[in-house]
Amino acid sequence: MTEVTGIDHIYITVSDLQRSEAFYDRVLIDALGFRKNKFSLAGDPHIQYFNRHFGFVLRPSRSSAGYDSYAPGLHHFCLRVDSVADVVTVADRLRALGVEASEAKLYTEYAPDYWASFFADPDGVRLEVTNYRQERRDRHDKW
Repeated sequence: MTEVTGIDHIYITVSDLQRSEAFYDRVLIDALGFRKNKFSLAGDPHIQYFNRHFGFVLRPSRSSAGYDSYAPGLHHFCLRVDSVADVVTVADRLRALGVEASEAKLYTEYAPDYWASFFADPDGVRLEVTNYRQERRDRHDKW
C-alpha cells in the first residue's frame, strides 16, 4: 500500500489578498521562518509560503461569503513545532508582531502534554500552533 508521507500544500482562499499577505508574512515568515514566492494560476495571483515540509498558498476568493468554521470545510489549521518552548516562543513572537494570539498554555483536556496557542487570520480562519506531543512522536517512531 502507498503511504502518504506528509501534506504537500494547503490552499486558503482569502477575501483581501493584500491584507492576508501582510498577516501571513508576520505569522509564517517572521514568526515561523517560512519562505515566500508569488505566481499566477488561471489569471489569479497566488502567494505561496513554504518550508522544507509543505506549502501554504493564498488565493483570492471568488465570492463574498464569509468564513464559518462550523460550516462544511476547514474548521482550523494547526501548525506543529518541536517543543513546548517553541510554542511559547512562537506565541510571544506573534503577539510582539501584532497578531492576537493566545498565551501558550497546557490543554490537558486534549492530551496530558498538549501545549498550544490559538489565533485567527483576517478572514476568521482559525489557526493554532502546538508542540510535537509524545503520542505523535510514538506514532511516528513505532509505526
